[in-house]
Amino acid sequence: MNSFNKGMLKFQLKERTALITGSTRGIGWSIASGMAEAGATVYINGRDKKILDTRCESIIDLGYNAKPALFDATDVEATDKFLESTTTPIDILVNNAAIRLRKPIDEISPQAFSDVVEANLNSVYAISRSFASRLRNQGTKGSLINITSIAGPRARQGDPAYTAAKGGLEALTRSLAVELAPSVRCNAIAPGYFATDANAPFVDDEEVKKFVENRIPLKRWGQPEEIAGAAVFLASDASSYITGHTLVIDAGLTILF
Repeated sequence: MNSFNKGMLKFQLKERTALITGSTRGIGWSIASGMAEAGATVYINGRDKKILDTRCESIIDLGYNAKPALFDATDVEATDKFLESTTTPIDILVNNAAIRLRKPIDEISPQAFSDVVEANLNSVYAISRSFASRLRNQGTKGSLINITSIAGPRARQGDPAYTAAKGGLEALTRSLAVELAPSVRCNAIAPGYFATDANAPFVDDEEVKKFVENRIPLKRWGQPEEIAGAAVFLASDASSYITGHTLVIDAGLTILF
């Protein structure tokens, strides 16, 4: 085997086990599929057992390994209960589950704002803490990946709660990278405009089409599967000297002057 092939082996996730929250569709599903293809056993997470079983079967039918993780990722007690029930050590955690409230400040009550932060930031802290504690007790190293957003360090009208939560999550990523090193590497992926189910109403909107054409250098929406490779990279030994980093995947949107 030549040195090139040995280097490529670092991208494989064989004998690794990954939990991807909110992974029955969109970006989460693409990451789960990509990690399964890279050799990991993946836990598909969601709240609908029928959908979970169907998703797992589709991965298994391709010759890969998948298991259902039936729990609400924003529920701390449910998350802890699931982690305690697993017999296979989970050494990759992708915090993808999130909610969004696209409303202006006048239409977001303090409680509604708090609910978004609770789901998108506080619950991520809770599951990350439990994940790291289990790895420490097992004497195992691992990789933690948070799905943030280009909305985190920036802002636009009509999205204050989500922007605040994602900005906090990017900061939490840096903090966890310092707190959990050297046993756990913690990085983030910040997607730009991706054509997910949640964004479906905007893909064909004429005003949004003009924005994409004028402001995104590649002049198109991203597809969910275009994030899978980045997630596999950050989870694998190929990124063994990377922690505390946010990898922006936005086709150049945020670099355009």
